[in-house]
Amino acid sequence: MPIQADGTDGNCVTFVLHDEDHTLGNSLRYMVMKNPDVEFCGYCITHPSESKINFRIQTRGALPAVEPFRKGLNDLMGVCQHVLNTFERSMKEFRAQKEEEMQ
Repeated sequence: MPIQADGTDGNCVTFVLHDEDHTLGNSLRYMVMKNPDVEFCGYCITHPSESKINFRIQTRGALPAVEPFRKGLNDLMGVCQHVLNTFERSMKEFRAQKEEEMQ
């Protein structure tokens, strides 16, 4: 996921995420907005035929926008890993239960 950043100052930045769509945009926006230092966070798809999003973050005070962006990505990865671990554990339990029933 190549990222470009454009902004006049560090606390208001638009990140351009290539090869991404609403799947990442909306979930990342949710994670970033949980940060109390973020004043605004939103994204838009530039055009339906392009697979990139403009992701804008504006923070309060002197906090650089890249910090909540990075934290949001890390938090989202943590949530995805938790979902994956829970799914894999449930599948193991399900398969073990099916094997017991067949015996």
